[in-house]
Amino acid sequence: MGYDTRMNQLIEWLPLLAFFVVFKVFDIYWATAVLMLACVVQLSVHRYRTGKFKPMHIGTVALVLVLGSATLLLHDKQFIQLKPTLLLGVTAVAFLGSSFIGGQPFARRMLQSVFSEPLKVSAQAWHTLNLLWALWFALLAAANLYIAHNFTESVWVNFKVFGITAAMILFMVPQVLWLSSKTQTAPVKGA
Repeated sequence: MGYDTRMNQLIEWLPLLAFFVVFKVFDIYWATAVLMLACVVQLSVHRYRTGKFKPMHIGTVALVLVLGSATLLLHDKQFIQLKPTLLLGVTAVAFLGSSFIGGQPFARRMLQSVFSEPLKVSAQAWHTLNLLWALWFALLAAANLYIAHNFTESVWVNFKVFGITAAMILFMVPQVLWLSSKTQTAPVKGA
């Protein structure tokens, strides 16, 4: 079975989009229930299409089911609002830990895979980038808590759906541009 990249992107964004649409039409509790279902569907579809589970999906489903259940049973939106903070916080710790454990920091594994050519980047530069990623995830985790506790539910949902996504893109683009200048191209024969 072929694996369509566009379909993969739709599957990745489906839970977030479903949460947003249902929140706008109904409320946070309906949106939470739909998010729980959409995350399980996402996990299952990815498994069916690729034959394996994605670790990030497993962690997200576990967190969404626990926090979503608490939100619905206790009728308290603070539990589901905590999900981005926990995911981003765990990601920050994982990035930080990868500087000390494993062969390469996560930033290197993630960003190097984007390029088809080898990159001429020092180990120290990769560790610095990795630390920046850890700090960025920690900052976003804190921002989520701040917005959840100090702004309206609607502002928080917009931040969760659009703000975090935009922040990640704005953070990543300069790094990709910088890394593009560090590609090692093979010398041209006869030059």
